[in-house]
Amino acid sequence: MDVHAVAEPVPRHLRGTVRRSARGDHRREGRAHRSLAEARALLPSGSAGVSAVSDSIEAEGFAIVPAAQTRALLGGLPDWDLFADSWNDLGVDGFMADGGRYRRRRFAAFAASADGTITRKPHQPHYQSRDYNALNGGVQRWFEPVTQGIAEHPVTQGLLKAGLDLFHPLTEAPPAAWHVELHQFRIEAHDGEAGLPTPEGAHRDGVDWVIVMLVERHNVASGVTDIFAPDGRALGSFTLTQPGDAVFIDDHCVLHGVTAIRPLQAGGEARRDVLVVTFRREDPDREEG
Repeated sequence: MDVHAVAEPVPRHLRGTVRRSARGDHRREGRAHRSLAEARALLPSGSAGVSAVSDSIEAEGFAIVPAAQTRALLGGLPDWDLFADSWNDLGVDGFMADGGRYRRRRFAAFAASADGTITRKPHQPHYQSRDYNALNGGVQRWFEPVTQGIAEHPVTQGLLKAGLDLFHPLTEAPPAAWHVELHQFRIEAHDGEAGLPTPEGAHRDGVDWVIVMLVERHNVASGVTDIFAPDGRALGSFTLTQPGDAVFIDDHCVLHGVTAIRPLQAGGEARRDVLVVTFRREDPDREEG
């Protein structure tokens, strides 16, 4: 396990407020933190791998999924180079309340139905209340849209389908449809200027389920993912290092954060590219944004 500075502690206003899963208490007391290397050894591929991921989410509130198992869940990672190259064409996030210019992103929203139909929605703003994002929340944030080629790319569609297949059965009284948001993120760092993957600190996203998949990690030191219980106890600590490494998260049961990145080799740019997908119940009475 990496030795590192833990991500910013769980904000006081979120402690104890995370709704306990309707599936019952998670049996986490006394469990050792699972590393990515351990996950590689423990998670089988194929249908058994899907079951193992589901079991881990249900038991612990999250599942670490190494790249080989992600590939199995998605049915392969075709045209990966084309997919990953799209992170070189992201717009600067102009909504950083800390004044930072270290984050680039694109955004898209989808509707996913229980029968497996996934449809892209018209472009819309991303919105989080300040309850979940004290730094940047409370405003409609308009970002450049994910290109249609990436929205329709087999890796994107495979991840959306894998999320639907995993999360729908884990949800008590699952909805007829899900509101799904897709975020392409690049965090950059330079000498003397760290990049903050989660500037708001350890947090919930205010959704039901979250997927974070690493696309590229270049010249990066740190960038460690930390998982916390609602009371602030550390539950897991690991680094996504290989393209396709991922973590699947029950947003009702745990909080997550990532430590700041800096260049591994001085004089060179550091960058960490991830794809984040969130699922929440579709609310026909809710106005998006």
